[in-house]
Amino acid sequence: MRTLTAGLFYSVDGVVESPNLWQFDSFDEELGAGMKQMMARVEAGLLGRIGYEQWASYWPSAADDADFGEFINKLPKFVASRTLSGELGWQNSRLMDAPLEEFVAGLKDADGGEIAVFASISLTRQLLFAGLLDSLMLMVHPVIAGSGRRLFEDGDPVTRLELQDSQRTSKGNMILRYGRMGA
Repeated sequence: MRTLTAGLFYSVDGVVESPNLWQFDSFDEELGAGMKQMMARVEAGLLGRIGYEQWASYWPSAADDADFGEFINKLPKFVASRTLSGELGWQNSRLMDAPLEEFVAGLKDADGGEIAVFASISLTRQLLFAGLLDSLMLMVHPVIAGSGRRLFEDGDPVTRLELQDSQRTSKGNMILRYGRMGA
């Protein structure tokens, strides 16, 4: 069975939206090394419509981060959307042809390497609470963002997690990897 992971940059006050607005200079060598390790393991990606549209308008022609750009452009990408239809313009991208949880369960049962959720707060939440997410990595930056979407919301179900791994980086980030308790 394939493993499903998600990783999010996370402020101390729980904001995950638009880390480019609050990450500042805290992206360090250890975070970069972790990204390279992830890119070596991941063989498929999941995106929601908003993340897909944002990334599809940037990554195909991005020159700033050639390593990640090459990785994400070549990667098979599956997009969850109720509004998009037909062929998708970004290479190696296609719409999910079944409801999210059913599609992801089938993808996990297929042969292959790790599957990662990219650029989607809502997909990460849905898959975590559905019990399909095997590992949630939070890269906590030493900053209070003050505003923006948070991963968790009032009214979320009580969900017990267990710490799978932790690391402190040279610039004071904490990389915390969690799985659902008993999974």
